[in-house]
Amino acid sequence: MSDSLPTPAHHVAIIGGGPAGLMAAEVLSQAGARVEVFDAMPSVGRKFLLAGVGGMNITHSEPYRAFIGRYAERQEEVGALLTGFNADDLCQWIHGLGIATFIGTSGRVFPTDMKAAPLLRAWLKRLREQGVVIHTRHRWLGWNADGSLHISYPDGERLLKPNATVLALGGASWARLGSDGAWLPWLAARGVGIAPLQAANSGFEVAGWSDLLRERFAGAPLKNVALHLAGAAPRLGEAVLTAGGIEGSLVYALSAQIREQINACGRSTVYLDLLPNKPVDKVAAALNKPRGSRSMAKHLHSALGIDGVKAALLRELTDKATFDDAQALAGAIKALPIVLVRPRPLDEAISTAGGVRFEEMDAGLMLNAVPGVFCAGEMLDWEAPTGGYLLTACFASGRRAAEGALQWLRQPRC
Repeated sequence: MSDSLPTPAHHVAIIGGGPAGLMAAEVLSQAGARVEVFDAMPSVGRKFLLAGVGGMNITHSEPYRAFIGRYAERQEEVGALLTGFNADDLCQWIHGLGIATFIGTSGRVFPTDMKAAPLLRAWLKRLREQGVVIHTRHRWLGWNADGSLHISYPDGERLLKPNATVLALGGASWARLGSDGAWLPWLAARGVGIAPLQAANSGFEVAGWSDLLRERFAGAPLKNVALHLAGAAPRLGEAVLTAGGIEGSLVYALSAQIREQINACGRSTVYLDLLPNKPVDKVAAALNKPRGSRSMAKHLHSALGIDGVKAALLRELTDKATFDDAQALAGAIKALPIVLVRPRPLDEAISTAGGVRFEEMDAGLMLNAVPGVFCAGEMLDWEAPTGGYLLTACFASGRRAAEGALQWLRQPRC
């Protein structure tokens, strides 16, 4: 079967101008569809650009089995999407835009200039050359009674009845960038099953830090530490002490497990290793060395290099009896318990868990309850840690939704 659509061109509306929506636009326009992209923001790709502020981590180079394992409960479904567009395919696609990439020491893949803006500019140029029309400040407001799309823009409203629609509206984190979750009631009203949206890759709060810890150390980095939940292997990395709890890449990597423990039990205890490269017996031996007239704070600094925020956190979460017992203090240094009681607000999260359930769609990501409407990106019910996994799945799902739409459009209609 030809990859192109028969003429005259079918009209496809894509709601959402993030990576998933723009990828769907590319595939559809290449096949000859008349594509319009509608985005509520003043420009497209705003969250994509924000993700690139600290270095545009586009994907990851780790082996495939480990890669799809990052999608946890939804690895089978996301793995099926990646069979059509995996991490290597994504890199080749980026190279086709004239953007070179490199693999960092962590295995993450970046554009050579570490920026998202040049990639987005090159991509938008290609899309426009392919005839894609992009409308900004155009907000989708759901469906009208006759099934048409209701779109509001500064000069009025538009009612559209495209041949197919791709929804790529994101989750509900960073609403100021366009992902506000406003689509949930509209899909639910059409009978679409949706898993509740929750914070993913987020920070967490404790019941309350002391005034001293909060005022002196909020925002302080915890470098060269490890974190784990009971019964799990520790993960090395960095975290940040916040006014209400902890956050940072090390916390994000465990956020799904922490969140689910809080959902089930009302709290989750994580264990922070302040000296991951030193075994507990070595820590205890160092603490048992005579300290003379030195204070314990100075002893911790000279014997183990523990000071600043690490020392303050150790004081915060242990009692006098622990400090007076070298073996007990060594145990606390190696597994300092932090009780987390809630995630930070959803709008602060890097991404969201939950969304349109895969069981509500066919293999081409078309909604069973709304034929001709396809979903892609973060609005689907999957989650992944940071490290390029989020973007890779967004790109792959955008391609799959576009391919599903093409198959739908080729089918004869009465």
